[in-house]
Amino acid sequence: MADEAEGIVEVIGGSWKRNAGRGLAALAFGVLTLIWPGLTVLALVLLFGAFALVDGLTMVGALFTSASHEPRQTRAILAVQAGVSIAAGLLTFLWPDITALALLFVIAAWAIVNGGAEIVAAIRLRRLLQHEWLLVVAGIVSIAAGVLLVITPGAGVLVITWLIGWFAIMSGAIRLALAWRLHKLEHEVEQHLHGPIGAAPA
Repeated sequence: MADEAEGIVEVIGGSWKRNAGRGLAALAFGVLTLIWPGLTVLALVLLFGAFALVDGLTMVGALFTSASHEPRQTRAILAVQAGVSIAAGLLTFLWPDITALALLFVIAAWAIVNGGAEIVAAIRLRRLLQHEWLLVVAGIVSIAAGVLLVITPGAGVLVITWLIGWFAIMSGAIRLALAWRLHKLEHEVEQHLHGPIGAAPA
């Protein structure tokens, strides 16, 4: 039982760090997208490419550092998300003269696939995590943003840029909130296992 509990702490710890890293990356991407004066398609391509690669590499790192207690389904979901993010990032860098419409569909596909994976992960981890609803919200926001991008291809670069920017900021904020919840849960589990720091042994 102790080994299982320790494994739960490792899973939660890895999860909050992963979500914090992805949340900060999303916030940075969203803010830069909104405040960059006269943002060109090329600049948006490079920003999104960098963000997608960081997002994907963060999940690759989680795959290699996750404990043996990490659920197999979680590792599979992470692998899918990492592959999609890295593929999207590499595509934008290898195709720098991508058109605005093509970039739109790349980002939309990335958002929809990642959103679906988030919802599946929340369902899989509902018995382990107390705040899996935040993961569901992140998934719904991602899918909604992807659908909006698909159905509004002629909205203009400015509108699309604002949509992408605010989506990234909302997604980042939700991920940071989830990371904070998970970090708090990890602390509570550790206290339950080892007792408060400085407590006399039983």
